[in-house]
Amino acid sequence: MAAVFCFTREGRSRRTAIIVICIYAVLAAAIVLINAAWWLMALLALPTLPALYDLWRSPSAGVRLSDDHLEWHTGTRKGALDLSEIDYMRFDTRFDFSVRVTAILTNDKPVRLPDEAMPAHKAFETELTARGIRVDRHHFVVF
Repeated sequence: MAAVFCFTREGRSRRTAIIVICIYAVLAAAIVLINAAWWLMALLALPTLPALYDLWRSPSAGVRLSDDHLEWHTGTRKGALDLSEIDYMRFDTRFDFSVRVTAILTNDKPVRLPDEAMPAHKAFETELTARGIRVDRHHFVVF
């Protein structure tokens, strides 16, 4: 009987705050120092809005793995599977080196787990194999 594995991540992080502050500092410096057009700098700041929203809202995401259940949550979405429903877990390494995790059920239906809820893939794989779940790894998959 293995201990319950829990992983939680908050949307508000120091790293995100520092990156957003640095981006805004560079854009403000461009306006002041090289007389850049404010509307162009505002356009360049638009991709930071989702990060600002996460900093403000701070959604929680995580996964909980017990001896008989796999549960995950991200923001307001939640999901759960009995381990008896899972045939195997598929770990796909993408070209950007991110790892996508999909639970393949005994009826061959895939259930993709949300990326923001996933812990480090090696630790998660260790916990899954400790509970008798087979893990298949596929490297550099396009889909």
